[in-house]
Amino acid sequence: MDEQYTVARLVRELREQTGLTQEKFAARLGVTFPTVNRWENGRAKPSPLAMEKIETLLHSLGDRGEALRKVYFEKGK
Repeated sequence: MDEQYTVARLVRELREQTGLTQEKFAARLGVTFPTVNRWENGRAKPSPLAMEKIETLLHSLGDRGEALRKVYFEKGK
């Protein structure tokens, strides 16, 4: 599976798991709404700093976040 597509799906699933709109998700990560929109549509990838924040958010979700983290971060390992 294409890495950009995988990241796009992760961002969308994580945002949906948290129940946030793209705007509120963007604010939570310290980025803009268009940035999150580009991530979800596979037109851009999160920066390393944004990926750290995404992983932190995954950890805060407990088991639900751990399941998503395993799917997206441990596939290539």
